[in-house]
Amino acid sequence: MTWLCEYIFYSHILLITILVIILTIRGALSAVHTQDFHPKDWYIPVLASTAFAGIVGFAWQAFTRFSPSKTIRIAFWLSPLLTCAVGILLICIGTPVSSVASAIAFVSAIIQSIYACCVNPRLENATNIVTVSIVDKPPKVTDILLSIIIGTLCSAFLVTGIGGATATGTRIDSLFIFLIIASLTWTMQIIENTIQVAVSHVKFMQFAHTHDVAFMAAFKSAVEKSMGGICFASIFVPVVGVITGLARTVSMVSGDVNEFMFSSANYCSGITSWLVAYGNRWGFVHEGVFNRGIARSSNDTRQLFRRREIQNTINSDLTSSFCFLTGVAAGAMSALIGGIWAFVIHRSYATGVTMYTFFTGYLLSRVAMAWIQASVSAYYVAYSEYPQNQRLDPSHPAYMTFGRQRPQV
Repeated sequence: MTWLCEYIFYSHILLITILVIILTIRGALSAVHTQDFHPKDWYIPVLASTAFAGIVGFAWQAFTRFSPSKTIRIAFWLSPLLTCAVGILLICIGTPVSSVASAIAFVSAIIQSIYACCVNPRLENATNIVTVSIVDKPPKVTDILLSIIIGTLCSAFLVTGIGGATATGTRIDSLFIFLIIASLTWTMQIIENTIQVAVSHVKFMQFAHTHDVAFMAAFKSAVEKSMGGICFASIFVPVVGVITGLARTVSMVSGDVNEFMFSSANYCSGITSWLVAYGNRWGFVHEGVFNRGIARSSNDTRQLFRRREIQNTINSDLTSSFCFLTGVAAGAMSALIGGIWAFVIHRSYATGVTMYTFFTGYLLSRVAMAWIQASVSAYYVAYSEYPQNQRLDPSHPAYMTFGRQRPQV
């Protein structure tokens, strides 16, 4: 299965590159002959916002590196505010599509705000685990910068194809735009997860064995030995994450309302438990260190957490939420810049530009924050395998015990 995913990924890269080039050329020719599409008014806001997203992503990880406590708190409160601002912009644009998108933005902002209030007591623990995970020999700035630049160039190239499809605006072009967005999502997920595999390899060896592994050596190993598993996981793990979130929502809403809802919640919980066992981000650690395959690695780490009785701690960890919210905040910043710019110079482009730039901003921020999440994953797995290791923070076992007893919010 993994070799097939790798083959499909590389084949799709070739095909999507050809498609983007054709769409871009066709869009340019259409703009010359019909004058209905103004390339400068579309491309400049989109490409400038994409470049800005790369800068914001780099800034997020830099702030986290130097001040985890402040950065985590800022992310949890800034993200809903910026999402609300995007909703206001979409209302001002005034198209039917932007009105629907604005409603989604406002609902999302409310959910984020409620979530931030609920998890506020756990932010100190989140700060502690992030701090202790990243303090020891983080990746070089040049390595992080290189990954962000690659992601930015990838995003910029693919959105040029979206611009070409927008120029003609036929029904088939809507399909092309969907395919390009799907390709962008998968490609950026693979870049992010390759970084996670490489960094978790490096950090696990530091935590567990006091052995230093060069990041580029680990990255090369991930590309050569684990790319198939990474390609598969880049589809499977996000889907599992969405299903898990929906299952938790059903569980929270159902309570003891009625027997049907209670049974549905239990059924969803059973399905998600099985899915998580064979596809979770913790599996990237063993994938990088032992190259066991993502399914086996995920199951091994899940069983390891269960034996150590720290599943509540793992399920309550806020690192993934923190990285998600930094992505939302970065996407919102990019959307505000691109959307306002397009709104001023060519209002009819504002809706599309706002949504595309939000998407690219979110994905680029997740790439930039991948090493943070990988470091935390490596720390948890290293602690679970070697709980008496003096290399680990001596205060952390108390936190682990706290996690066993505290119910998840």
